[in-house]
Amino acid sequence: MSSIGFRPTAEDARILREAARPGESTSDTLRRALRLLDHERWLEQFHADAERLHDEDVNAEPEAW
Repeated sequence: MSSIGFRPTAEDARILREAARPGESTSDTLRRALRLLDHERWLEQFHADAERLHDEDVNAEPEAW
């Protein structure tokens, strides 16, 4: 895997400073943020699926086995 370069803007640097946990490196903070973003996207998909299927009645479906 290749390395990713990142030149933070002043706003990015502020966010990184405020988001960093004690003793956490910038790389660790960015990794944590990426995982949170991935989880947020998963939740968005979950909510979209739940909304789409909210009227589904699985008890009315035939048994699959």
